Amino acid sequence: MWKRVTSWSSSTEPDELRARRLDARDRDAVLARLREHARENLLLLDLAEQLGRRHSGDARTELYGALLAERMCGVVSSRPSVLLDAGLSPEALDVLLPSLARDSTGLIKSAEALVDRLWAYLEARGRRALLDRREVACAVGPSAAPVRDPGAALTVREACAEDLPALVHAARASLREEGRPDPYEMDPDGFRRWVRGRVGRAVLVVCEGRIGFVGYADVRRDEGWLLQGVYTWPEMRRRGLGALGVSALCRQAFAAGADHVQLAVVEGNEPAERLYEGLGFEPFARLRTLLYS
Repeated sequence: MWKRVTSWSSSTEPDELRARRLDARDRDAVLARLREHARENLLLLDLAEQLGRRHSGDARTELYGALLAERMCGVVSSRPSVLLDAGLSPEALDVLLPSLARDSTGLIKSAEALVDRLWAYLEARGRRALLDRREVACAVGPSAAPVRDPGAALTVREACAEDLPALVHAARASLREEGRPDPYEMDPDGFRRWVRGRVGRAVLVVCEGRIGFVGYADVRRDEGWLLQGVYTWPEMRRRGLGALGVSALCRQAFAAGADHVQLAVVEGNEPAERLYEGLGFEPFARLRTLLYS
């Protein structure tokens, strides 16, 4: 049976596991907790750095912790997406579940076994999956990452503001290929703002004067870099653009001192699996991604 979360009070037993929303005062304890499984918690670590800080734009960070007295026993985020501390015990997850059920829609991406438990809770409360897939998290270290030479036909460069129309197109096309709803149709201006906010994290490969590849290093930490939004235009595929773009992002990461570079591959996507295996990436975790309403 799921445990009920109660609020803090003077009568709270000191050995009772409780949940509460986290703020700036918790930042150091949260980071220390998440670094115990830094590779698996990379995106959650990045969100935890934002605790208590003001942000521009639409995204709002909201984290909750499971505490035993004052000891941090687990961390989750509910916004901008649902992420679960890879070291969560079943007991810690149980007390955090009501905090994750407050929003009627959301995106979950975390370790498969933890998401299975969370989704059983949410589905029993009327949530329905719009997208449900398994992914494999892969990583490469500095010693294994190969270097790709662009040659004369290809150019690698960082994205700039003038590339926004192409990046919006790529983001929408990528979502369609994944079978996900297209947010642009509901809120074109909001979607463009979201893409614009990521321009500074993007690397492009240009072929014959046209952008053919984009990839984003959305998390850039000493513990590791996380690549997302990797997309090659269909007419440019099987020409080496993906290998070149990802290897360029890896070079940037390791030049900056990153421990590793990681990304997630949709299970069964054999071309992507072959690409990343050829670049030295190795699996380290199974993930489950759920978009629900």
